[in-house]
Amino acid sequence: MISLSQTTVLLAAAVIAVSLFRLLRLSSILGYLAAGLVIGPWGLNLIGNVEQIVQVSEFGIVLLLFIIGLELQPTRLWVMRRVVFGLGAAQVLLGTLLLGAVARALGAAPAAAVIIGFGLSLSSTPLVLQVLSERRQLKSPHGRAAFGILLFQDLAVLPALAVLPLLAPHATVHGSGPWWLSLLKLLLVMAVVVVGGRLLLRPALRLVARVKVTEVFTAAAFLTVIGTTWLVHLVGLSATLGAFLAGVLLADSEFRHEMEADLEPFKGLLLGLFFVGVGMSANLGLLHSRPLELLCLTLGFMAIKIAAVALLGSAARFDAGTRWKLAFALPAGGEFAFVLFTLAARERLLDATTADLLVLAVTLSMMLGPLLALARDQLALRWRGGESRPYDTIDAHDIPVIIAGFGRFGQIVARVLRMKGLHFTALDSNQTHVDFVRRFGNRIYYGDASRLDLLRSAGADSARVLVLALDDTDASVRAAQLARESFPRLQVFARARNRQHAFALMDAGAHVIVRETLGSSLEMSEAVLLSLGQSPAAAREAVRRFRRHDEETLAAQYAVKEDEEKFLATSREAARQLEHLFDTDSEPAPQDEPGLFRRQRA
Repeated sequence: MISLSQTTVLLAAAVIAVSLFRLLRLSSILGYLAAGLVIGPWGLNLIGNVEQIVQVSEFGIVLLLFIIGLELQPTRLWVMRRVVFGLGAAQVLLGTLLLGAVARALGAAPAAAVIIGFGLSLSSTPLVLQVLSERRQLKSPHGRAAFGILLFQDLAVLPALAVLPLLAPHATVHGSGPWWLSLLKLLLVMAVVVVGGRLLLRPALRLVARVKVTEVFTAAAFLTVIGTTWLVHLVGLSATLGAFLAGVLLADSEFRHEMEADLEPFKGLLLGLFFVGVGMSANLGLLHSRPLELLCLTLGFMAIKIAAVALLGSAARFDAGTRWKLAFALPAGGEFAFVLFTLAARERLLDATTADLLVLAVTLSMMLGPLLALARDQLALRWRGGESRPYDTIDAHDIPVIIAGFGRFGQIVARVLRMKGLHFTALDSNQTHVDFVRRFGNRIYYGDASRLDLLRSAGADSARVLVLALDDTDASVRAAQLARESFPRLQVFARARNRQHAFALMDAGAHVIVRETLGSSLEMSEAVLLSLGQSPAAAREAVRRFRRHDEETLAAQYAVKEDEEKFLATSREAARQLEHLFDTDSEPAPQDEPGLFRRQRA
């Protein structure tokens, strides 16, 4: 058993290391690994029984596969079937073949070569998605392709973990029987789990849900995972298989989100503990004894993965920029490689030194992966290649309106202007979005509206209105400041995400500020009032009063936004005024539309 002092050391190391790594915008997985390296035998040697900790924390892998199963809704897989089962399967197969062939050429046994090739072909789902999210590239073509590949990798891990014990040299000694018997057991267990889940599991969960006791439902979620895992383990198959099957069974049920929310903290903590154990068991002596071999292994498998993904991107007819961005998004190893190599060493399919070397190489690759993607982007900017193509040359002049940001908000403004026969120039800094929108015949140019030269090229000197509909709040504020300083006659109509963004735009000198959710939410409020029996006139008047009061409150808060005490006092006073707002007679409606905050420039 893990002692209380050891538990304290583990939790303290994890909390400190993960917090530091997240502050540096690095993956939390790297933080757990670093914590293990520091407190392990090669670091401060604060904990000795590493094997016991890893065995306990392996339940986190079981919960991880259960949650992956929960997320694999059949409809979602069907929509992404070409990317997931086409590009994803091709990436895993090609990566396994190439890396396995290299391992075999270097002297690895056939089974070990397949395990090494497969393990190194995988990438870290949380690490890649985190980097893409930070760069706002999840919805780009290479972001969607990367997500599909990662999804297939998660699926491919399941049979690998199930088959791994069957490849062990001692597998037949313990009476597992021939391969066809194991396959028959697998099919039988899957049938029992599927039928039992449909007939028993969901009705049982409905009964538990009626109790409306949160901890009981959490216990039922654990029982589902552990019970299915135990059933599968009884017939000698991988415990992770049972967890995955249970998750898939409930993927389209009404309990999916509740179970996922209940188990997520436990999964994260136990999986983090597993990575701490991996870090503790990592043989750091190899850094000193075999540094050149470690570096060549890391850079070698990353280079092979980059080349393989770029080749597949070319076969999928991606443009050059997209395929290279995809290739540099997936070169690092993944957390499942730690699981695979650790279990393979335990089953004696890999020797301990090779497993340690591979774990260190994957760890190093996860540190280098985001840096390689950043270096690639910087080179693209310098060479004007890929996504950083030169901004478009804009020939249109004497256009009254410039729309910066051509997403949903900007497109609606453009459609109204087009309906009235008014011309406009649209700018957007997302190259993929520009290319897509142009297919529908829209006049849109690729460029960053917060750049002075581009605004001048777009005709800001002669234009009358600049509509800032940018998703990037910082860029919209910069563009507003630039317009105020360089084009004083240009009226700036800005979209604000929230009050803080509105304050920043007011500081930047925007003439008219529209908070994007205010109008739609008040329209919904009016509909609710009507459904509750209010007359149309009363509902409209209530919404009008609220809008005017909210705009007045915004102006009052802006005046004292730097003084926290006055700001809070203004907020409290506004709340009191709102309570008594409908006790007085209605005032005449102002001429200006209350949903727009107008500022007159001095």
